[in-house]
Amino acid sequence: MGSGAVLFNIQPDKALIADTNKYVVEVYRSIQSGIISPNSLRTYLEVEGKKLETCGADYYYEVRERFNLAGNPFDFIFLNRASFNGVIRFNAKGKFNVPFCKKSDRFRPAYITKICNQVNWVAEVLQGKDWHFLVQDWRDTLASARADDFVYLDPPYIGRHTDYFGRWDSTDADELAAAVKELPCGFAYSMWKKNKYRENEHLIQHFSNYPQTIYHHYYHVGSTEDLRNPMEEVLVISPGCLA
Repeated sequence: MGSGAVLFNIQPDKALIADTNKYVVEVYRSIQSGIISPNSLRTYLEVEGKKLETCGADYYYEVRERFNLAGNPFDFIFLNRASFNGVIRFNAKGKFNVPFCKKSDRFRPAYITKICNQVNWVAEVLQGKDWHFLVQDWRDTLASARADDFVYLDPPYIGRHTDYFGRWDSTDADELAAAVKELPCGFAYSMWKKNKYRENEHLIQHFSNYPQTIYHHYYHVGSTEDLRNPMEEVLVISPGCLA
């Protein structure tokens, strides 16, 4: 699923959405069920934001420890918005380990409103949609694909930082690429293509003969300006789907 940005912009009437990151899935499930709403989230962020402003980094790490014990979706949103550059990353033990963004006054009223407006937009998109959010392995997800489906895949970018949640190595990437090409339906496969330093050998190996739509993207998550570089990304498209 990635972040879900593509899903919420395409907005199909019916969709099966799956990821192994149970925390991202649970946020969307909670919005879908109404557990997380603009009002409930505002109340939560106002209370937690005041604690963060008073106690600073110590409170951020207290929430991070609390989240790693219980997995509360409200805490996950708090951490994502108060962590360094909004990064989502988990260690080998499955624990969220992104450091604090060093802004104790992070949750000012205008910023809370912005976050709640985003949740409201997601909630409105979800209304009337036949969408099912699942926590499961990609193999199980692709096994349910039928000829009249369309599959969008946003796997970890192999050859870059792919340990944001769980293990993902070249063997996993190769297996997924092979499975994608055997799908009975159309697909779009998101992957990085190249930057000024190198090209993605995985893409060349598996999809050099497939149609590719190129997009230019700039990454803002580097710790210093010289580590924030432009990148070419692609959607690998199954033959016939561009017609």
